[in-house]
Amino acid sequence: MIRPRRLEPGDLVALVAPAGPVTEAQAADAAGILKSWGLRTQRGPHALGRRSFLSGTDDERRSDLEAAFRDPEVRGILCLRGGYGTQRIVDHLDYAAIRADPKLVVGFSDITALHLALWHEAGLATVHGPTGSTLLNDPPTTAAARQSLTTTTPLTITAEPGPDPAPPVVVHHPGQAHGTLLGGNLTLLAATAGTRHQPDLTGAILLLEEVNEAAYRVDRMIVQLERSGWFEGLAGVAVGSFTACPGADEVLAEHLNDRGIPVLAGLPIGHGRTQLAVPLGVPAALNADTGTLTVEPAVH
Repeated sequence: MIRPRRLEPGDLVALVAPAGPVTEAQAADAAGILKSWGLRTQRGPHALGRRSFLSGTDDERRSDLEAAFRDPEVRGILCLRGGYGTQRIVDHLDYAAIRADPKLVVGFSDITALHLALWHEAGLATVHGPTGSTLLNDPPTTAAARQSLTTTTPLTITAEPGPDPAPPVVVHHPGQAHGTLLGGNLTLLAATAGTRHQPDLTGAILLLEEVNEAAYRVDRMIVQLERSGWFEGLAGVAVGSFTACPGADEVLAEHLNDRGIPVLAGLPIGHGRTQLAVPLGVPAALNADTGTLTVEPAVH
């Protein structure tokens, strides 16, 4: 496992768009937040491009990302948006350059494909956190992102209390688990099954989150992971936000509660209003009894 250096005042952060298109306002707002932390920013040449549902051609998006990894002055890479498209370019990145000069990478949603690729190819710890377009949603989101990117303080996330009265189905199994935290967006995890970047999750804690999916689609993706062996040898499951996914709790409970491993849901990680940043590829402790997930830093 490789930990990149934490960001310090004066460091340069590259703003790239490896997936969906980004507006000028979104990029400017993200740059403003980073500037308030004492950081400098530079946009990739194609960061504001558009090609249908993508921010540019595959070559354009890949070249921006690789240029950021190869630039010795760049110390961090903020993905400006998820959407779709990252998995189209991850097989063609220069991982030798990435291993030679590790950078801190942050993003979520479609950026899950990049997190998985960087872990598999380079053993690089990354941050599952807000993209540039969601960094401004609320103060806890911004504060957690700053902590994950600029400090070496472990992060403890507490599950949010459920509705009162409690729902008839609760996604939960008691116990404690320790292992490397890996995962992210369920759609992208399912899309990675069977590819060269499918992770070895033996002894790991799997993070799951999703948005705007019907219950049958959530079920289909969980079954895809099951059939691909993702739950074999797993230490525990950390369930983040399943935003606008009606019926997802019933599906998740059916597939997760009886596996005999700790399962904790209600973590404010993912597409909810609060999107707490969490390191990936580092040791973590899941305590389903106290409702906490504690994660070591992605940086040194």
